[in-house]
Amino acid sequence: MESYYYLRLIYFFLFFGVVFLLFQWWMHDKKKKRLAAIDSMPFKEEHRKLLSKIPHYHNLPDNDKRKIERSIKRFIHTKHFVGVKMEVTEEMKVLIAFYACLLLLHIDTENCYDNLKTIILYPTPVVLDSVRNNGGIYTKEDFVIDGQSANDTVVLVWHDAKYEAYHLRHDNVIVHEFAHEIDYMDGEVDGVPPLERSKYDEWTRVLFKDYQKLNEVALKEREWGKYKLLGSYAATNEAEFFAVVTERFFESPQSLKRHFPELYEELKSFYRIDTAALLNGKA
Repeated sequence: MESYYYLRLIYFFLFFGVVFLLFQWWMHDKKKKRLAAIDSMPFKEEHRKLLSKIPHYHNLPDNDKRKIERSIKRFIHTKHFVGVKMEVTEEMKVLIAFYACLLLLHIDTENCYDNLKTIILYPTPVVLDSVRNNGGIYTKEDFVIDGQSANDTVVLVWHDAKYEAYHLRHDNVIVHEFAHEIDYMDGEVDGVPPLERSKYDEWTRVLFKDYQKLNEVALKEREWGKYKLLGSYAATNEAEFFAVVTERFFESPQSLKRHFPELYEELKSFYRIDTAALLNGKA
């Protein structure tokens, strides 16, 4: 009788295991068909005109332009864009999708940021409340954000994002927040994105060496030297350091390469793109 009970239990788990596997297969097949349908759509000429104003897109080889256009279509049609006190436009979707997908252009993924569901857009910087605990004394403070990333949601301020999308400078809030999304792809936001095991030691050696040195300089608030390029916000923690150096890698790569050659090479190896050559028109 006891053996009959265990046999039924085994059949029960086998049945639900098969049901689960069939459901997973069905979901994967449904996703593949949806992506194939998106891929079959022509890329809108109005979207291409917007992209032509961006130096990164303008200098991409033709095959990379076709590749990123496909990624942009997938991104736009699989993410939910929400405007807070503003209407979401095609320009917003295209520019955000472009920079998000540029980071993954040469990294193998089925769909850009598969776990990302929502992009929330504000017209101007957002003021948030924060409660801080200092030795048992709680204080309420306001702080201003231009962007934020939390696993399946990215928050962006369009006023800054739009200007930075069209004008090369050190900062790009879209690049910054999506660098956080990449950082989280291995389950932790720690400044170490998903890496091949063989590259982990060199990555941590190079990035954390410069992070620690920046931290020392930021604490003194003087003798910044080359670390002025990275700025004090990059010293907040390892995750912010990775996001900031990713901004510099895509926005001011020549300066990053000149002042931090090892750091530049690590980022080039990870993102598999030579941004200094790209922006010089030599990609």
